[in-house]
Amino acid sequence: MELEEVIFGLIVNSGEARSMAFEALKSAKDGDFEKAKEFQQLANKKSIETHKVQTDLIQKEAQGENIAVSLLMVHAQDHLMTSILAKELINEIIYLHEKVNKLEKNQK
Repeated sequence: MELEEVIFGLIVNSGEARSMAFEALKSAKDGDFEKAKEFQQLANKKSIETHKVQTDLIQKEAQGENIAVSLLMVHAQDHLMTSILAKELINEIIYLHEKVNKLEKNQK
């Protein structure tokens, strides 16, 4: 597989992970925590797949293979890191939504 294809795979998959994380957040805001967990699992799966590709590239470079650092590669890394950060923050926000939801139910 060409390096450019790998890079576009990073971009697409990390974008999907980020989108699934935001779908989880939307579901949690709507009170559908089961749906939110499903989206969280999908986001996590995509994130892990993408992280494995990044790790493979790092290992290849560590073994002496020349991996070109292009603007496209930097863009892919940016997508990956922002999707990971979004996923982690969204998981915390969903946790807080669940706690507030439980407290509200207990007060009724």
